[in-house]
Amino acid sequence: MPAGALSFETASWGRRVLAFVLDGVLSAVGVIAVMGIDGYLDDPSARWWVLTVWLMETTAMTWLGGGSLGKLFTGLCVVPATGPLRRINPVRILGRQILVALVIPPLVFRPDGRGLHDLFAGTATITFSTLQSLRGGA
Repeated sequence: MPAGALSFETASWGRRVLAFVLDGVLSAVGVIAVMGIDGYLDDPSARWWVLTVWLMETTAMTWLGGGSLGKLFTGLCVVPATGPLRRINPVRILGRQILVALVIPPLVFRPDGRGLHDLFAGTATITFSTLQSLRGGA
């Protein structure tokens, strides 16, 4: 195993993209619920509100629940890349999510499947089955 390589497999990019899209849709629905569909369609700042809601949701849920709603719905979670399984520092998660919002960092990734956003935060995105095996489950 090369130096710095993970001892576990990361999640597929297809599931990660699906989770990202789900988070975006859920954020837009939340903004529409508050602004109304007409307000959403007529107010140019509505798109910034969607981004703000997305950033708050993905940061809070990754910190508290191990993954955004989209990740959890698709069977994914974010864990520390090294060391024991533990809750990740919320400031690191916020930085990670800002990098995801920039889109380019997730597209630049290492052979182990970790993008620049994961390298910054010291995290990896894995499936629930990989999490279970890391916890010593069957």
